[in-house]
Amino acid sequence: MYHTLITVDQLKNLTTQTSPLRIFDCSADLMKPETGLQQFEKIHIQNATHVDLNQSLSAHDDMPRVNGGRHPLPTREVFAQWLGSQGIDHNTQVVVYDRQNANYCGRLWWMLKWCGHQAVAVLDGGFQAWEASQGACASGQSVAPLAKKFELKTELATLKTTQEVSQQLGKPTQHLIDARATLRFNGEVEPLDPIAGHIPGALNRPFGLNMNDKGFFKSPQELLKEFEALLAGRNPQDVVHHCGSGVSAVPNIIAMEVAGLGHTALYAGSWSEWCNTPKLPCVTK
Repeated sequence: MYHTLITVDQLKNLTTQTSPLRIFDCSADLMKPETGLQQFEKIHIQNATHVDLNQSLSAHDDMPRVNGGRHPLPTREVFAQWLGSQGIDHNTQVVVYDRQNANYCGRLWWMLKWCGHQAVAVLDGGFQAWEASQGACASGQSVAPLAKKFELKTELATLKTTQEVSQQLGKPTQHLIDARATLRFNGEVEPLDPIAGHIPGALNRPFGLNMNDKGFFKSPQELLKEFEALLAGRNPQDVVHHCGSGVSAVPNIIAMEVAGLGHTALYAGSWSEWCNTPKLPCVTK
């Protein structure tokens, strides 16, 4: 079972076996929502299914949700129905990938953990690594799988609410890490949300820092050294990750697990919910 990262060679081996396997292409672009599907239909890993961030991995319209922000999470019950419709049960190994340094596929990875599914892994290096290795590819639309029943289990991912984060703000038992680009964190630019800045006391680690220059996650040793320097003696178990809308924060969660620092929490509402909530403090330029 693969539950954090999976290499191209490991995935190639899985595709030759008969055990249940589902592969999902989560490529996306926040500024151009149609880009992900266009990239998928042009070329994707053979037998992969396209997943839309806004339509499948976020609550929309009147769908029940558990938080606010630009990409609110649907309830676990609603998402479990979608997982079943995608041919996933707890016997299924799920592999997720994108073309954007695990920025978007991490969302599906985290949501599966949140629903109690252990066997989900991010393809290290993404589609680019698969294509470079001459892995089998296809084009066109997704093929609908046979539906299964996905049963919710105990959460394997920790979700924090705005209320929980605000109540712990400034206390030594909570350490916030913001995965947004430094210019956004500093409040110098803000292309998506109404207020530029960050949550008081947050540390900044842009999610792209987890990757080497070839698009793979850095080694456990490198990641451990970098996160220990960032935390400067703070307890890793008290870390709560966030970003703009709960998407880009997940690569930092994955990186801390790869580094051997264990399980850390996600504030999914992130800056987009925080800065829209009355009376909450914001650090602005």
